[in-house]
Amino acid sequence: MKPVNFHINVVGLMSGTSLDGLDLCCVTFDYDGHWHYRIVKAESEDYPPELCDRLASAQTMSALDYARLHSDYGLFLGEAVRRFIARNDLKVDLVASHGQTIFHQPAVRFTAQIGSGAGIAAVTGIDTVCDFRTTDVALGGQGAPLVPIGDAVLFGDYDYCLNMGGFSNISFAEGEKRLAYDISPVNYVLNHYAGLRGFSFDRDGLLARSGSACPELLARLNALPFYGQAGPKSLGREWVEEAVYPLIDSYGLSVEDVLATFVEHVAIQIGRNVRGGRVLVTGGGARNLFLLERMRAVAPQAAYVVPDPLTIDFKEALIFALLGALYVADSPNCLATVTGAAHDNIGGCLYKGNKIG
Repeated sequence: MKPVNFHINVVGLMSGTSLDGLDLCCVTFDYDGHWHYRIVKAESEDYPPELCDRLASAQTMSALDYARLHSDYGLFLGEAVRRFIARNDLKVDLVASHGQTIFHQPAVRFTAQIGSGAGIAAVTGIDTVCDFRTTDVALGGQGAPLVPIGDAVLFGDYDYCLNMGGFSNISFAEGEKRLAYDISPVNYVLNHYAGLRGFSFDRDGLLARSGSACPELLARLNALPFYGQAGPKSLGREWVEEAVYPLIDSYGLSVEDVLATFVEHVAIQIGRNVRGGRVLVTGGGARNLFLLERMRAVAPQAAYVVPDPLTIDFKEALIFALLGALYVADSPNCLATVTGAAHDNIGGCLYKGNKIG
């Protein structure tokens, strides 16, 4: 139950599947019957190349190396938070960390986000909530997406909330229920192929704009069985590596043509899920001008709204901060209508940071 006049300062941490860095967002939340928020400071921090390589290869590590990475990454996150607080002279009551998703197989009730919460709490001395997905998966849910409760609480004025990070996900109200699901890969695929040209990402979609979409590949991408499934549904890197990359690579196209084709694929899949109205667009994909252009061409009935830069870049970190605040307020932070779990639940594990005695 949420207490009256609840107030908390939270640092939300978010790291996506594209491994393009760590987002840190310090947010002040107040609850007086409604939730209110203010972003105090938000920054991104690049991963050291060695850590990035370890995170990218974690799926194939030995158990010992995986456990060591879990610990090392948690200590890295704690140090990043400590530097962030010191640089900006912040007052922080709680850290809420998404961690890095390594495995996500909800069909067998298994998901894993590494980054030791105990390590974060130990380094910062601040209470830390992490591991937000596993309770929902244990309850038969997808454990994803988690952002929609934040969409409902903080951005309910929009008809749809669309985030385009490593994957795109959408949430919207249907009657009294909040519905949400993953739509398609976005930057996880686009960044992979841009990397073959020596770029970490396709800035403004310029590489994709210079290519030509392949109609046959586009048709086969759009026909992948996932897109015919009803929600709740979620995507992970395993699906991309098993179903998407082999299909794309079998055509032997240039990088530019692959990017042009996949941008069109993303625009089509998003257009299939938007009936009209105002659509809040956030995440790194919101900065891909060519992708936005194709989305507007494919779905002219939708008014795609790109917000201020802080909201574009840090909305997920903001909402994970909210998930931490909801956990502390003993209020559900995961919606069964979104994930398919047996019931709404309070996901997360709390590690105490304060010294005793």
